[in-house]
Amino acid sequence: MSKQVRIIIAAMAVMIMWPYSFGSAAESVKVGVVDQQAILERSKAGKRALDGLKEFSTARQRIVAADDEELKRIESELKKEDPSVSDAVKREKQEQFRVKFENYQRRLQDFNREIQTKQKQLVEEYQKKIDQAAAAVAEKNGLAAVLDRGSENTLRIVIYAHDSLDLTDQVVKEFDRQNK
Repeated sequence: MSKQVRIIIAAMAVMIMWPYSFGSAAESVKVGVVDQQAILERSKAGKRALDGLKEFSTARQRIVAADDEELKRIESELKKEDPSVSDAVKREKQEQFRVKFENYQRRLQDFNREIQTKQKQLVEEYQKKIDQAAAAVAEKNGLAAVLDRGSENTLRIVIYAHDSLDLTDQVVKEFDRQNK
């Protein structure tokens, strides 16, 4: 019997036995839901991380704004250029403007990439920490699973959950306890 056939048979056996693995039908599986974005926004460590990301982004925006003002100033000078200025001087100033504009666009792309990278790193780092806090709360409450409620900005896994299943506040407290 080939390895693939054995894997298929094993998978089918698991699927057949799955309903019986949880005991009688009268027993229920306890689950909870969390809002991971809310945990990040409400926890002390999450707030610090988001504030750091905001500072990083704001610093980049100030640099871009200064570059933007300089480009506007140069463009204004080019438009009100004295007619007595030679064509060679005009071409040189236009070339300087073009180079500065290209540098501005490159810097803008680099900053956007840096911000996206930092944001991705923050999400990955805090995802692991939130998972640990949620697991601790689930263990304490005897839950079989904790699902992410999701939001408009992320994938919504849970369509409906009664408020009594929401563990977000408990996970925020556990998250803060674990990440002082």
